[in-house]
Amino acid sequence: MVRTGLLLLVLAAAWLAEGVARAQPAMDGEIHPLPEGAVLSGVVTDVRLKEISGLAVSRRHPGIVWMHNDSHQPSVLYAVDGHGSVHAALELPVEDLDWEDMASFEHADRAWLLVADTGDNGGLRRELALHVLEEPGRLQDVRMESVRTIRFRWPDGARDCEAVAVDAAEGAIYLVSKKRVPPELFRLPLFPVDAEALQVAEPLGTLAGIVQPSVEDRERNPVYGRYRGQITAADIRADGSAFAVMSYLHLYLWPRHSDGWAVALRQPPVRLDLPWMAQAEGMGFEADGTAVWISSERLPAPLVRYAVPPLGTVVTSEVDARLVK
Repeated sequence: MVRTGLLLLVLAAAWLAEGVARAQPAMDGEIHPLPEGAVLSGVVTDVRLKEISGLAVSRRHPGIVWMHNDSHQPSVLYAVDGHGSVHAALELPVEDLDWEDMASFEHADRAWLLVADTGDNGGLRRELALHVLEEPGRLQDVRMESVRTIRFRWPDGARDCEAVAVDAAEGAIYLVSKKRVPPELFRLPLFPVDAEALQVAEPLGTLAGIVQPSVEDRERNPVYGRYRGQITAADIRADGSAFAVMSYLHLYLWPRHSDGWAVALRQPPVRLDLPWMAQAEGMGFEADGTAVWISSERLPAPLVRYAVPPLGTVVTSEVDARLVK
């Protein structure tokens, strides 16, 4: 136990030192290595997770988050504990063309996972896929025999997407575009009437309040500065009361609106600064909704638990949707 604690301290010190040395100032001009409410729970060092691109908190195994790599890696989900240690590898019988996000949810008293093969940096893919599977009851290395795949396309041409969330009560999947300004919101059925048919994502409008890089940000970091406002992850709280998206610099939160998520996400969000990360791309709500878990590409990858402020359960058109306590 002492040795594990010392290792975590060493890795944490290395991560924070790199962050202070390399971090780009946030949009307010300040560096926030570890904002209030954020706690470094662990550090992922397993070489099998060298490019973490998606994260979802288990609904079946307390203390476990599921993670996967980016494109053209082995088609495997990894069960990781709060310290960053891998406990199981779940191999899926589908190709990882460009896995970019994942979600966990409950339906019919069972726990499920959804993997989003939706990345498209070149804007060339005509068809994308969402893979749905039941979360295993035991944490052990295993190969899944089958998954349910939802095939879909965009309504008006290719686009990159790295943020997907499931509203199980509504029976809907929400997707947020990455490179469009402002980001676009789309919806797909979680249970299509014709499961074999190619679905068409329904456009619902755009997201409000997503901070874009300024001219100074671009000049300060000519290579990566222009990407800082892009959306890399999304999730919906298990009770359906809040929607979260993450960019490379910020976490954004919206309470549910009585008229639906499309209306909710057009309201001003609650915005939180992220701790420094090389490339923040994995985020998911804790099962009780009091915090999100965040991680990053590149090893060692920090695993951060970030407490979120209280949000109203339902906001109506007559109430300011910024923050309802």
